[in-house]
Amino acid sequence: MRVLEEVGANSAPLSVTDVAQRVGIDRAVAYRMLVTLFGAGYLLRDASGRRYRLSHKLVSLSRHLLIESRRTELVRECLDDLAAQTLESVHYSLLEGMETVLVQRAKGRQIVSVNFEIGERSRLHYTAIGKAVLAFQDSAFIERVIAAGLPRRATRTITGPDALRAECARNRAQGYAYDDFEFAEDMRCVAVPVFEPSGKVESGISISGPIPRFDHAKLDALRDRMLVAARRLSEGLSGR
Repeated sequence: MRVLEEVGANSAPLSVTDVAQRVGIDRAVAYRMLVTLFGAGYLLRDASGRRYRLSHKLVSLSRHLLIESRRTELVRECLDDLAAQTLESVHYSLLEGMETVLVQRAKGRQIVSVNFEIGERSRLHYTAIGKAVLAFQDSAFIERVIAAGLPRRATRTITGPDALRAECARNRAQGYAYDDFEFAEDMRCVAVPVFEPSGKVESGISISGPIPRFDHAKLDALRDRMLVAARRLSEGLSGR
């Protein structure tokens, strides 16, 4: 790895002697390492065959990191835009196992607001974000969620298997989900899915707020803005 880093740190190709001197190893050892890296496709040789430089295989190796960095940027832009439009705090969560985990957020400007912390997890059946993501999973996954149990969290938490199946079908058809006294007695929430390039749903956007401000008209207005934002984010991720 030191040999690879040394070659990568220089704009001009390096010879075996250059590498041996800079890394502080025997010339024969440097030669073997360079030939190995060349054979594996991580280095290229110049026309003389005596000097080495990096290939683009390292870019291919790190493509998932590059994609993830771009995703983070796109999500941040989406959340910031929504927060500016709505003045509400906006959350972005990922599906992990049979829970959602909050990974990014943008704070709104409301004095009274609902702000969850990064890293917070929740079950899929009693939050808007959980239901929005769950609705787009296959039936086998939904059945595993049901088999794991549907504990009550608040007054209107869905605890019946048939009720949850019907809720998933409804949310999938309409493309969004509401939480109406299902997670907490004093809070409502709306969430929309984000589509991956494959067409799958592995994440979503949600906005929560206190009952006095979050009546059904407010939820509908937020939903319309969020659907537009989620569509743009999905397109930015090369989704459907």
